[in-house]
Amino acid sequence: MSRQGNPCAPVRFGHLPRWCGVAALLPLAAWSGSFDCVVEPRQVVEVRTSAPGLIRDVRVRRGDLVKAGQLVVEIDATVDRASLALAAYRAQMVAADRTAQARLAFANAKAARMKNLAGENFVSAQDRDSALAEQQLAEAQLVEAQENRRLAVLEHQRQDEQVRQRSLRSPIDGVVVDRGMHPGELASSDDTAKPILKLADLSVLHVEVLLPIAAWNKVKVGQPVEVAADVPGTSRRTGKVLVVDRLMDAASATFGVRLELRNPQLDWPAGVRCKAEFPDVSVPARSLPAR
Repeated sequence: MSRQGNPCAPVRFGHLPRWCGVAALLPLAAWSGSFDCVVEPRQVVEVRTSAPGLIRDVRVRRGDLVKAGQLVVEIDATVDRASLALAAYRAQMVAADRTAQARLAFANAKAARMKNLAGENFVSAQDRDSALAEQQLAEAQLVEAQENRRLAVLEHQRQDEQVRQRSLRSPIDGVVVDRGMHPGELASSDDTAKPILKLADLSVLHVEVLLPIAAWNKVKVGQPVEVAADVPGTSRRTGKVLVVDRLMDAASATFGVRLELRNPQLDWPAGVRCKAEFPDVSVPARSLPAR
């Protein structure tokens, strides 16, 4: 059967809509209160650098637990720290300010004298105007010196932020699920390059379920749902409905439901199949789409 007749025809999974991947897990017998589902992390984060650089140290390994704000990767910042020291020195320089202030004080005194002398006709109006122009020029030079010093302070702050960004910290509480790079390798800021680390938040799990359209009015946000993971030794858990899709899939006559499942002890894994029990949902097999 071509994909035109069956949008879920076998092709690479990455090219299928999400609902097709889950629908492939659903046997016909599951459509009577018990529905197949997939457990996923609430959030998966790829740790990358904001600018290319040589990796100096990776402080965690695959499987390690991390806390939000924990230092996980260090990028070499030798050049950035040198630039920071230079910017800090420039931000403290006051010679230009003092020179401009002294020049303005002299110009003010000269302009006052020339104004008095011009009033008594001892100097020409042109000499008086020249002194006033020098006074205005000195004022502008002082403003320029103050602005340059302010720019130096801001440049110091920018360089300090660049150095800080060379220390990569975990944005979430989670677990390291993949370590893609190692010390000595060149990290890239390109989205297409592999990340240094991949972290997953497993403290809250998302359970993705597909239900037949006939059940749409029977599922409400906040409704409790019992879930059993397809992993030996795990107990059943009660989650709650977080999202009920309003966009149906006409090809499979299904809609998506997302459950939220608390997992504070991290004793439930993600990436596994499960069964979700909807006691108020019972759909006869004849209402299922042909497969």
